[in-house]
Amino acid sequence: MKFNFISNEEYSRKEVKAIINHPEPDSVGGIWGTGYAPFEDAYFLFANLGMAGRTGHNYSNVLTQNSLYWFSKGTSSIHTPSMVKMMSGDNEVYIFTREDSGNVKFKFQGLGYVKDFEDAKPAHIVWGLTRSLSDIPRGFESEKRKRFIEGARTEATTTRYERNPLARKACLDYYGYNCLVCEMDFEQQYGEIGQKFIHVHHEIEISAIGEEYEIDPINDLKPVCPNCHAMLHKSRPAFTIEELKVIMRLQKN
Repeated sequence: MKFNFISNEEYSRKEVKAIINHPEPDSVGGIWGTGYAPFEDAYFLFANLGMAGRTGHNYSNVLTQNSLYWFSKGTSSIHTPSMVKMMSGDNEVYIFTREDSGNVKFKFQGLGYVKDFEDAKPAHIVWGLTRSLSDIPRGFESEKRKRFIEGARTEATTTRYERNPLARKACLDYYGYNCLVCEMDFEQQYGEIGQKFIHVHHEIEISAIGEEYEIDPINDLKPVCPNCHAMLHKSRPAFTIEELKVIMRLQKN
């Protein structure tokens, strides 16, 4: 790591800026008051877990074993220049989280590397966590991640860590755009802006495969809303669709 942060130690934004020798360490306004900020070819990501931030935004960020399921700013997508740089692997991404928006300090979780993503607004990224970018698992190295982010494909029926848009389309043609867990219909809820919006969940986690595999868009992929998608990954391995539906039913009783 270029900057010396200790895992599980807590830091305020001002303390982070002091450690990285920022020229204005006592100011946390502007971009440093938001979810992420760049400095000297590095990014510093500050994520609230399970609750709204001070700006009132609540994107249901979830921290699981060695992964952060994170939503970008509402206007950003994976094609936004700052997001492209964060996801490329060319820049260290320092990840800090907190569970109480009233606490000015965030816990340092490690360096982030892209394990998975949804191309939407806001972008939904699964950050793997590591102490060193040299320790990133095979398949997530910088060059492979660049191709992954750009949507590279090997063949129409095969995916490595890249997304296969044909498989996604086949999944949604079969199931439609309602969440299979909570039955959320974004078009009904939000009108035209919610039309054809949904996440696609891999029941076999891409990050756990480590090699090419033949993807079955009906059995391997399922449409779920962002909240249910995050909750599926609260367990490792992930909950099944049916397990999460049972959890929801028990919660209502």
